[in-house]
Amino acid sequence: MTTSQETKASQPLDVLVVGAGISGLTIAHELAIAKHRHVLVAEAQDRVGGAITTASNNEGYLWEEGPNSFQPAPELLRLAVEVGLKDELVLADGKLPRFVFLNGKLNALPMSPPTAIASKILSWGGKIRLALGALGFARPAMAGEESVDRFFSRLLGKQAVERLVAPFISGVYAGDPKRLSAKAAFSKIAKLETYGGLLAGAILSSKERKAQKLNDPNIPKTKAGELGSFRQGIKMLPEAIAAKLRAQGTPVKQQWTLRSLQKQDEIYIAKFDTPTGEEVVTSKSVVLSTPAYVSAKLLQDYLPAASQALSEIFYPTVACVVLAYPKSAFAYDMKGFGNLIPRTQGVRTLGTIWSSSLFAGRAPDGWQLLLNFIGGTLDPALAQLSESEIIQAVHQDLKKTILRPDTQVEPKTIAVHVWDKAIPQYEIGHLQRLATIKAELQKSQGLYISANFIGGVALGDCIKRSLQESIEIDEFLSRTNSL
Repeated sequence: MTTSQETKASQPLDVLVVGAGISGLTIAHELAIAKHRHVLVAEAQDRVGGAITTASNNEGYLWEEGPNSFQPAPELLRLAVEVGLKDELVLADGKLPRFVFLNGKLNALPMSPPTAIASKILSWGGKIRLALGALGFARPAMAGEESVDRFFSRLLGKQAVERLVAPFISGVYAGDPKRLSAKAAFSKIAKLETYGGLLAGAILSSKERKAQKLNDPNIPKTKAGELGSFRQGIKMLPEAIAAKLRAQGTPVKQQWTLRSLQKQDEIYIAKFDTPTGEEVVTSKSVVLSTPAYVSAKLLQDYLPAASQALSEIFYPTVACVVLAYPKSAFAYDMKGFGNLIPRTQGVRTLGTIWSSSLFAGRAPDGWQLLLNFIGGTLDPALAQLSESEIIQAVHQDLKKTILRPDTQVEPKTIAVHVWDKAIPQYEIGHLQRLATIKAELQKSQGLYISANFIGGVALGDCIKRSLQESIEIDEFLSRTNSL
């Protein structure tokens, strides 16, 4: 326990959670509230949520600088309901189109076989190649770990990769398809090939998901294609979890920075720098829910092989540039999710989320709010640009893509958030790195890692993985307490 008066006790904690992002908070919620374990959460920042960064101003704008929406996975919805957010959930219409900017104009992604045939995103040769690959007519995999580029090129053809897959990679990972591992970054899709083709695999996988679907009448019903948020932004979820933990007596500390971690007589000893000085925490188990580069430093002396593997996980620089324009400035009616941009189109911006088209209350009447993302693995030079240069780069790209070419309107800059280390890259060798980390953790019983560099970067993936991790931790504590 800590030496502070509030949490001082004779017995160690059951669980110390380091990091109050969605992964750490999910584990803390499950173990403290569902399993009644003695838990403390320590967060280095002055807020909870990690990469989840919702902001607002007095002009009527509400925006995200990190994750901008989520797929309404059942585990995520259940957690939201449990912390009192059922009535705060907002869903974007799944029928709203998504666009790819190609050959000087927006092209809607096809949402049905007829629209796929009519779509001009792929040539007829590209469509035939994609269809054959989806049906299972593809070359077998070569020896060794496949990159995302090689995997999808083999299955769907080069044109589909260039115009569909690569822009999607930019939107999710801001990554390089030639460096990302197919099995690590898209494990579910890679697995579909074993069913005899992506189409057959998708059908069988859909049936399996329906059979496994959580049948809970309290979980809000959603439709295919919908994306979710909350009325006051995604930050409502981590803040509600933290509030519930505190209300139930579980401390959630902010501005607590872990400086050292040791183990003595099966008990972990963690030393923190805090606003009131050093605090020492003892605990039977520890969960590191921090970025890989942070965990690497924490384990450098304690588990050097794990530290080395963690340090090899790359995070590119990405800027989220939040701009607003009058609706009259656009060349399109701006009803949709947003647009992605292939790297071949001479546009630096990776993609744009049409935020105020997705969710109500994100911008004043007559204005359109855009979340623009620029940088990533293929654009390391972004890190050298000033804020004004980044804004102008995005503005010029928007004039090429969705603004009227003759518009003289300058953007209203709402925010610029440069993430020096943005999204963990599941690159070639990632699964082997994770295997090394797992093997090293097994040498130190009671030490766990749960973060978005394991099992998917999406919010739903983080929550699902953390729920699974909490089961292992609870079982470990049960074994320990029975000795």
